[in-house]
Amino acid sequence: MTDTTKTVVLNENNFQAEVLGSDRPVLVDFWAAWCGPCRAIAPTLEQLAGEYEGTVTIGKLNVDENPGLARRYGVQAIPTMLLFRDGQVIDQIVGAVPKPMLAQKLQAALQPV
Repeated sequence: MTDTTKTVVLNENNFQAEVLGSDRPVLVDFWAAWCGPCRAIAPTLEQLAGEYEGTVTIGKLNVDENPGLARRYGVQAIPTMLLFRDGQVIDQIVGAVPKPMLAQKLQAALQPV
């Protein structure tokens, strides 16, 4: 595996700075290594991270390694993706959804409020 990933690995230590303190929208993928749908959507998230580089951050948070954050945001099923803007959750996507739906959500997050 090459180190060309565009997604950000999130955890308890960097969540505040990378997500809540970000000056751009952040899509957080709550996932686990044993989750088939999580693995299935990973390449799509990687593609979107490249396409939206510089405008939207896409991060991955392993729920097994960071259960406190999963509880804090009420994540009960994975994959769950939360879209943050200005430190607040503005949208939630549950399940492995098609790339166009994710792109539409990202575009909406970029629109002025």
